[in-house]
Amino acid sequence: MLDVALISHLSNFADFSRSELKEFIGQAHAKRVKKNDSFFVEGEAAHSFFLLLDGYIRVVRISGSGEQIIVRYIASNELFGIASAIGRDTYPANAVAAIDCVALSWPMPLWNETVRRFPSFAKAASTTLGNRFADVQDRVLELATEQVEHRVAAALLKLLEQTGRETDEGVLIDIPLTRQDVSEMSGTTLHTVSRLLSGWEQSGLVKSSRKKVIVTDKTKFTNLYSVQK
Repeated sequence: MLDVALISHLSNFADFSRSELKEFIGQAHAKRVKKNDSFFVEGEAAHSFFLLLDGYIRVVRISGSGEQIIVRYIASNELFGIASAIGRDTYPANAVAAIDCVALSWPMPLWNETVRRFPSFAKAASTTLGNRFADVQDRVLELATEQVEHRVAAALLKLLEQTGRETDEGVLIDIPLTRQDVSEMSGTTLHTVSRLLSGWEQSGLVKSSRKKVIVTDKTKFTNLYSVQK
């Protein structure tokens, strides 16, 4: 049996009584996915919706030419796989564990009933969709109008918002992050990302190594982004 304490503190479930929360979590299954494995793949029948309890997920699309594009990252306590909320019966992207992850999953047929019965859950879902739609709009605008340096900086700042952790050296992006990942997020080449990170390192703005990026001067780095924007 899953403990209601896993989710009772989240705003998504503010309208649930104790008994309703017990009933709802009783319909869930805990799902553990190892790093680089998938919760689901693009085009798969949308059988479940999920709440991420621990970990980070890469949302990945594959272009017509076979190129992998990282659309966004999902952090703990976020809903994902909510295909029914956008009127789909298949998943629109791949959900890949960036690190070992634990999530709760519910059968997709419960979605419409849950949204209808509980305003807090419906509001959380709407907010999630709204934020993701805004992210997509920002990405499209950046790709169409912004220089590549801005796009790479914006991708790193977005990850700082989601996963940043203070360390003695600066703010660590607290997920395994390769330069290839950054290139797929910002719509540029691996060579360009490597060149930019090397330049920022020489300027004392970042430190990077294999699967690790630290922003050593967050204020200056944020100012770089703001000036370009």
